[in-house]
Amino acid sequence: MSAPIVHGGGITEAGAVFGGRPEDWLDLSTGINPNPVTLPDIPIQAWHRLPDRHLVDGARNAAAHYYRSGDGLPLPVPGTQSVIQLLPRLAAPGRRIAIFGPTYGEYARAFVNAGFAVDEISTPDQLTPDHGLAVLVNPNNPTGRAFLPVDIAGMAQRMKAHGGLLLVDEAFGDTEPHLSVAAQAAGCDNLIVFRSFGKFFGLAGLRLGFVIAAEPVLSVFQEWLGPWAVSGPALVVATKLMGGDTQAVQSLIMARKRGLEAVLRQAHLKIIGGTPLFTLIEHERASELHEHLCRAWILTRKFSYAPSWLRIGLAPDMAGDTRLADALRGTHLA
Repeated sequence: MSAPIVHGGGITEAGAVFGGRPEDWLDLSTGINPNPVTLPDIPIQAWHRLPDRHLVDGARNAAAHYYRSGDGLPLPVPGTQSVIQLLPRLAAPGRRIAIFGPTYGEYARAFVNAGFAVDEISTPDQLTPDHGLAVLVNPNNPTGRAFLPVDIAGMAQRMKAHGGLLLVDEAFGDTEPHLSVAAQAAGCDNLIVFRSFGKFFGLAGLRLGFVIAAEPVLSVFQEWLGPWAVSGPALVVATKLMGGDTQAVQSLIMARKRGLEAVLRQAHLKIIGGTPLFTLIEHERASELHEHLCRAWILTRKFSYAPSWLRIGLAPDMAGDTRLADALRGTHLA
């Protein structure tokens, strides 16, 4: 079994090395909205009872409206990581897996641990009849590379010609809805879309995601997850927030993104990619820069497979931008 992947958000581990309490740190290591939205009122029944069908139906209808999935009702799941672990069950034994990379490492890890051969590819023309399932994160984490829906439709057709599936992870799609293929997924028997709830709304601790696909695929996931997979409170929160006005959330994210990039440009750091929720920089001494920022109790995300990269998330406010700018001025690396 391959070794666990070190992800962003490890404040406890960073504090054990560099000191400071969790609340002392400025966590820029994730791609999560740093300003969580206000939680709606949650009826006590949602805490008291197992999640009734009407709560599930409410969340599915709200998600269909929010993700613009048409007649296809997205299936709520306890975080997209939970269904990544199940993906190998969908793939035909003996066929290879194609992953557009570099990208979120848990996809390759799940398939390798299940005994599949995995090919990292970068362009659609690298898909072959040997590939039984392909994974595309769109927009990509951490590079921000994006494919348009028309291109993804072509990939799905290419995979279908050889009995293959295409999985599109739109975890960072809320801020770029024009890239989404959610509207096509319910009517395409070999296209599956994963959506993350917590990143955009700043509620990653809720552990909630959605799967959008044709009904036979959703039924399989539902069977594998078992009853009551998503908590009642999570379903209530999703229903109310997805049914509300999210423009203020979007506007604040974009303002925070402008603040981050202004700091990075002022420090003469090379921006090479990203999404509205994070920025990717390239630096020949990225590991040293990461450690320098850790000594200032600012956590960023480094990558073992790309030692010259750092992913930097959004600060919650201008004070956070100033703190990052001050730390960058205090080093000869920037």
